[in-house]
Amino acid sequence: MVSGFAVRADAILTSMRIYTRTGDHGETGLFDGTRVPKEDARVASYGDVDELNSWLGVLRAETLEATIDAELARIQADLFEIGSDLATPGGDRSSAFVQQRIADQERWIDELMASLPKLKNFVLPAGSRAASLCHVARAVCRRAERSGWRLRRHTEFPDVILVYLNRLSDLLFALARKLNALAGTSDAEWSPRTPPR
Repeated sequence: MVSGFAVRADAILTSMRIYTRTGDHGETGLFDGTRVPKEDARVASYGDVDELNSWLGVLRAETLEATIDAELARIQADLFEIGSDLATPGGDRSSAFVQQRIADQERWIDELMASLPKLKNFVLPAGSRAASLCHVARAVCRRAERSGWRLRRHTEFPDVILVYLNRLSDLLFALARKLNALAGTSDAEWSPRTPPR
C-alpha cells in the first residue's frame, strides 16, 4: 500500500496496483515489509502527516502569491520525506535537511510577523477562505505533532522531525494572518466573555 508517501524503490511504483487486498483484515504494511494493525501509532503518525500535506494541497488550490505557493510546495515535499521516515522503522533520511528547513521556517515566520500588526488578543481561525484553510492545516499540523510524540515515546526516530512540525504549526499561524492581510480581511480577534454579575 502506498499511503501517499515516497516509496523507496521505483520498481514498486511501476508494478504496484492501487488495490492490494492486503489491508482487508485490519493490517497494513510498513515500508520495510512489517505488518502492523491499522490503528498502530506509527500508522496514525504518518497518516496525520499525510492529512496535513493534503490540506496544504487544498490551500495551494487557492490563488496565492507565487512566493507563498512555492514555499508551500517545498513544505509539501518536506512532509513527503518526513512521512516516509515515519512509515519506515529506523527511517531518518529527512534528518539530513530538516534542521536547515526549521531555520528557513523561523526566518519566514519573523518576516511574516514583522509585516503584520502586533497581536493584542488571541485570534479565531477565521477570515478569508485561504486564511481559514491555512488554520485548518495548522490544527492538523498540531495533531500530527502530538501523534509523532506519542510514537516517539516508544520508538526511536530523530526528534528534529517533531521540532519541524512544531515550527511548521507556528508558521501556518503567521501565514494565515498574512493571507488575511493580503485579502484585506482583518484577523477575527477573540473577545473574552464578560462574566455575569
